Amino acid sequence: MRSVILTERLTLAPLGKEDAPTLIALLRDPGVNGTYMVPDLDTPDARNALFDRFYAFTHREDRFARGIYLDGRLIGMIHDVRMEEGEVELGWFVDPASRGRGFAPEALAAAVRELFAEGFRVIKAGAFTENAASLRVMEKCGMRPTGEREIISYRGRDRECVYTAITKE
Repeated sequence: MRSVILTERLTLAPLGKEDAPTLIALLRDPGVNGTYMVPDLDTPDARNALFDRFYAFTHREDRFARGIYLDGRLIGMIHDVRMEEGEVELGWFVDPASRGRGFAPEALAAAVRELFAEGFRVIKAGAFTENAASLRVMEKCGMRPTGEREIISYRGRDRECVYTAITKE
């Protein structure tokens, strides 16, 4: 089982089966799925399949994925999007009702420390250019623009995604 990471206010831990309704509600929230890329969850089967995938992901030793908990309540996720030797790209989301209180930078900083301790040398993240909040989170955690950009079609329109990274000193 993956280790639990404790911060000043948060616990980053594998999901429990009881987290299914909360996780699905978060992923269906327009404040989350407007910028965090998630498939349509129109059917119970689609919702169950996605939760099962996230659940399994958080329990694998070869991946980085944790639920973000505040006082025992799931408020988000942080996970690898891609892993290569020495480099990992992270994605995350936080409940819109919990935003603006520094939870995303706290979780990201903890993830960066853990991944550097595990031997990764470069931590990357990407965000749509209109997602100023995520770009600020990256900057607060020491990530700097890499110059890499791409156009991604999501939710019926093309969006520019920019990437940042931090390198282990």
